[in-house]
Amino acid sequence: MSTPLCPCFSGKPYIECCQPYHSKVVFAPTPEQLMRSRYSAYASHLVAYLWETTHPAKRHLYSKADIEKWAKENHWTKLEIVAAKNDVVEFKAFYQHGLKEFTHHERSVFKKDAGKWYYFSGEHFH
Repeated sequence: MSTPLCPCFSGKPYIECCQPYHSKVVFAPTPEQLMRSRYSAYASHLVAYLWETTHPAKRHLYSKADIEKWAKENHWTKLEIVAAKNDVVEFKAFYQHGLKEFTHHERSVFKKDAGKWYYFSGEHFH
């Protein structure tokens, strides 16, 4: 039986990629890895992880119910990292909603607080 690959499309097994972050064994060491782990959390419907990795100063802008709805109503098919530099990660998250394919293209800003990276804000491209 083969080990399942990580939903973040790193090509690595899940247990060697995003699982340690999801299970809180360690924190994601870089903004890119946090972004990948958040994509995997959407694909796996890990709402608590998405909430916890959103910067505390920004959590009031999101509801857990909305995060869960967005995660569950879409089928997450692929992640492409466009660019990652310092605290900014530009990515394309591909997903299917019903029979239609969509791309969520975003440039995300991450902030480090008390040694831990958090999602802070994002600019969407259309």
